[in-house]
Amino acid sequence: MRQELMSLPKGLADDVARNLVMVAQLIDEEPEKAYEYSRIALRLASRVAAVREAAGFAAYATQKYSEALAEFRAARRMTGSVELWPVMADCERGLGRPERALAMAGEPEVQKLDKAGQVEMRLVAAGARRDLGQLDAAIVTLQSPELASNANHPWTARLRYAYADALLAAGREDEAREWFAKALEADKDGSTDASDRLAELDGVEFVDAFDDSDDVEESDDSEDSAGSEGSDDSQESGASGDADADERESGQGGPADGDKS
Repeated sequence: MRQELMSLPKGLADDVARNLVMVAQLIDEEPEKAYEYSRIALRLASRVAAVREAAGFAAYATQKYSEALAEFRAARRMTGSVELWPVMADCERGLGRPERALAMAGEPEVQKLDKAGQVEMRLVAAGARRDLGQLDAAIVTLQSPELASNANHPWTARLRYAYADALLAAGREDEAREWFAKALEADKDGSTDASDRLAELDGVEFVDAFDDSDDVEESDDSEDSAGSEGSDDSQESGASGDADADERESGQGGPADGDKS
């Protein structure tokens, strides 16, 4: 990317770089903000492939699949690389065109991908099969040497997780549990929720120790109790006041009667 930006005037290159850095920092947690920064970078340097690619990923993260696909295609035309082929196919899925995604999975470009790209393409193809309601075909699509391997790679946890999820959708719960466990074993950075899925299958329920609703209920009970006590005190005070008033009336009546006599 740095080499591409060097083709720009220094001040412009710095502005573009700052926006691309913000895209990278925000895309996972605040994708909408990342998208805004990507649009700024795109306005500044639309002829830079790295900018088009970043804009594509920001649009993809915000589910703007048509826009993402257009940016990925532009980046691919500029670089001639097939690296973006799997995510382009997934954009087709997002646009409701799983058949097109499957067609892309059979194109010669897939053979030019590195191992990580080929696994990603397999995941996209399996997702497209599921979109079409072809669960058994999705399961078969995921079965591969990469799935069977005991070695851990960056894609291992996601591949095992997708296989477990497909098995569960097909009603093969015992096998699904086994593969969710294998996914968890490979998931060193918590990129999946395999632990939660295992807990669900085992019937484990998690209770939030910091549930605010309990505090609200306790507060309401305290207020009700305080209100009740206040009401009782008020009633007692009122009764006491009535008694004092009766005594005063009685005392005032005596001397008056005495004056009459």
